[in-house]
Amino acid sequence: MPAYYINSASGFLSDNSSEIRDALTGGSRFYQQLRTQTVSWESFIKILKNSLKDIPHSENWGILMEYPIPRRSKRIDCVIIAEDIIIVIEFKDGSSEYLHNDQIQLEDYCLDLRDFHFESNHKVIVPILLSATASGRASDFSQFEDPVKGVLLSNTDTLKDILVASVANWSTTKKSIDYNLWNKSKYSPTPTIIEAAQTIYADKDVKEIVHHHADNLGGTTQSILNAIKDAQANNTKIICFVTGVPGAGKTLAGLNIIHNKVFKDQEGDLGVFLSGNSPLVKVLSEALVRDYSKRKSIPKNQAKREAPIFIQNVHQFIDEYYEDVTYLPTERVIIYDEAQRAWTREHKYRKSEKRINASEPEILLSIMNRFENSWSVIVALVGGGQEINTGEGGLLEWGNSLKEKFKDWKVYISPELKVGNHSTGNQKLFIDIPDDIEIIEEENLHLSVTIRSYKAEKLSYWVDLTLSNKPDEAQSVSAEHLKDFPLFITRSLADAKSFLKEKSRGTRRSGLIASSGGRRLRAVGLDMNGGLKGTSTQDELGNWYLNPPTDIRSSNFLEVVASEFAIQGLELDWVGVCWDADLRRLDKSWDFNSFKGSKWTKVQDSNTQNYLLNTYRVLLTRAREGMVIYLPYGSEEDPTRRNSFYNLTYEYLKRCGVKELVFKR
Repeated sequence: MPAYYINSASGFLSDNSSEIRDALTGGSRFYQQLRTQTVSWESFIKILKNSLKDIPHSENWGILMEYPIPRRSKRIDCVIIAEDIIIVIEFKDGSSEYLHNDQIQLEDYCLDLRDFHFESNHKVIVPILLSATASGRASDFSQFEDPVKGVLLSNTDTLKDILVASVANWSTTKKSIDYNLWNKSKYSPTPTIIEAAQTIYADKDVKEIVHHHADNLGGTTQSILNAIKDAQANNTKIICFVTGVPGAGKTLAGLNIIHNKVFKDQEGDLGVFLSGNSPLVKVLSEALVRDYSKRKSIPKNQAKREAPIFIQNVHQFIDEYYEDVTYLPTERVIIYDEAQRAWTREHKYRKSEKRINASEPEILLSIMNRFENSWSVIVALVGGGQEINTGEGGLLEWGNSLKEKFKDWKVYISPELKVGNHSTGNQKLFIDIPDDIEIIEEENLHLSVTIRSYKAEKLSYWVDLTLSNKPDEAQSVSAEHLKDFPLFITRSLADAKSFLKEKSRGTRRSGLIASSGGRRLRAVGLDMNGGLKGTSTQDELGNWYLNPPTDIRSSNFLEVVASEFAIQGLELDWVGVCWDADLRRLDKSWDFNSFKGSKWTKVQDSNTQNYLLNTYRVLLTRAREGMVIYLPYGSEEDPTRRNSFYNLTYEYLKRCGVKELVFKR
């Protein structure tokens, strides 16, 4: 939806103020409009007219009022397209203060325009907080190399001077922006998984907040829905395997399916979203409880009791249904996130204290197979190279269960799952394709483009090349495809933190993450024993992921480090990856180590080596906007931290295209 009012500056000055006000308040858009808002618009229109009337060469500037920001479910008070720069004004009528929260909100608007508004791409964006009766403040026009400049503080009397100075400082000889074209621009934001869950939970259409890079997400969703309809129509049992690169939106697709309105209208809650990723379940549950509490204006404890959370831990689901083979699930469809991490028979046997002697794929198939002469569906969301725990069986566990006991199930797969590639961790569902199982290949069941790192579609490919000992290819991918994704390395933890703090503007989140095996990071003040773990409580995880930057428990405070178990399946805007000597570089290969007691020991087992590689694969694919890798200096006085443990890794990562961070203090 475009701005409610749009005109040139000369047209705005000639329009009657009451007509402009009526354009902003007319129709059904503002039903039962509060008088205070109307008065505020009248005040702002007067201030803006007085500020614009004597600015030279401003007659062709564009004036847009009440411009929508869908991701924030808000509207910008005013956008001024001044030649080739974009000025965003947030107006606070009668305010005598420049409140911090108002500045954060304004900065968020501008960052979203920078990242998701096509016509604002690579344009200078100037945020101005106009607090009508506040005291005047000096403006710093030299700040920020970023296209989004620092928030300028204005009152009624200083707005004109700030507008003039903004154009003088940042306008170039480039072609002026067409404000009508800007108003009609495609605006396609990428939600975090937390934002997506909250949007779906509030019964809004998540497609409205999905970036244009994720166009195939709709095709994937539709293919799964068609498979479910096929199962319903023919009383068959179907399993769909959805593959994709890290951050491609597999979890988002699953959440979309669970809350698809077609099936909710027909049968109520059609399915359940399952995950063995305990931190993901806890963080999303905490986010939904907080959102429910806010929307309903009720205490959090009450929201915990009332909010119907649609995400469950897969192990709890299995415990509920496994014993009684006559017990039918209430859901006909289960979405299983990170299905490649399902436990093997041996691991499930140990973890269940010898009570359950079957793999998790076999158990889930058997539970959903109980609907005799009727239909059921499993949607298995599969990531590549994400197995980081002992006992995670990978895709072959699913293939073996289907071949041995569930040949009557119809299997939908992507072509990538048939042959295996980097997006599936080079795994296949079947070593040899069975000819007694109906297998249907569907291209839409593969998500090839990351939407987590929306500025770096090839980030996961770069990570795979880097971890696969292909530095020259990695460097080429970095140079060609990661131009808009800041990727730095440093030996200074202080510089890494300063970089992250500078980048965490608005409500963007940053944080430090590291391998749980990085035990010698303790020497530089990063104690993994006291960090965020997979076993951390819902409150601890919620504080780290959801609390404001001023809270010492927040990720943004850069004190608590999250391990791979606490970050897998989740994301931050800016990430500091703290790299220890558990994975270190030799001349042409990786050296795998585990810290036990007071020394490092070599890891010889190939499976454990793969877990360690996957640990760093997880860590290196968590950032949405940019990343800095911190590699500490060693110390020859400490045999557990020799310089050689770190220096070769540092040089290798530079060969892979990572730039050295030169931080300007």
